[in-house]
Amino acid sequence: MKANYHAHTYRCQHAVDTEREYIEAAIEMGIEEFGFSDHIPCPFKDGYVSPIRMTMEQAPEYVETIRRLGEEYRDDIRIYVGFEAEYIPEFYEEQMRMFHSLGCDYLILGQHFLNNEAEGPYMGTETEDESRIRAYVDAVIEAMKTGSYLYLAHPDLMNFQGMDSVYDWEMTRLCKAMKEMDIPMEMNMLGMAEGRNYPSERFWKIAGETGCRAKIGIDAHCSGHIKKMDSYVQCRELAEKYNIDLIDKLAL
Repeated sequence: MKANYHAHTYRCQHAVDTEREYIEAAIEMGIEEFGFSDHIPCPFKDGYVSPIRMTMEQAPEYVETIRRLGEEYRDDIRIYVGFEAEYIPEFYEEQMRMFHSLGCDYLILGQHFLNNEAEGPYMGTETEDESRIRAYVDAVIEAMKTGSYLYLAHPDLMNFQGMDSVYDWEMTRLCKAMKEMDIPMEMNMLGMAEGRNYPSERFWKIAGETGCRAKIGIDAHCSGHIKKMDSYVQCRELAEKYNIDLIDKLAL
């Protein structure tokens, strides 16, 4: 694995280990480019405090810490810093101002929720609601049209258990849009390692038939995830099965 752009830090409250430990694990595994993309903070206006992401006030320290380590390890590995973000229109403008003011390198889209997390629903929850999968695809396409996101993380997070014809129609619509905009999608190693509902064979079959490109992402929540190369091999095998064009590195 030459590059990874999906990794979290302890600030999201569900990841462990230090940034230094992540970087040293990446160097040990021969990774040449490593990006941190912790969950983007949201400017909640009603006093809600997220249990799954940093606060807006923590963002400068997050970026400063990784920049400092990037300089320290510059002879061994190239380090990037960004965020994994949902496209939530009520937060988008303020988040983009923060992103640019901090001088971050990239955003990846991980559409975990349709609305802000306090309202839900979480896309990984099983559902037969056709309006939900339709809204998910609409939100992803709208987000990507902004040109703000490097790639689409775990596009198969949507856990639709309704009619196969509905799933196939909506995910074909998603894949065609990503193909037309030349946006890669992520095969997620953490989901593979933990046996989640993603990576989904039925999704990647559609992606392969559509001619989409993919980037394997670790989605590291601890330094140990970086060393789980068995899940990397499984992702590569899935890509080969469905003729997915894999990308080693992305231009930042």
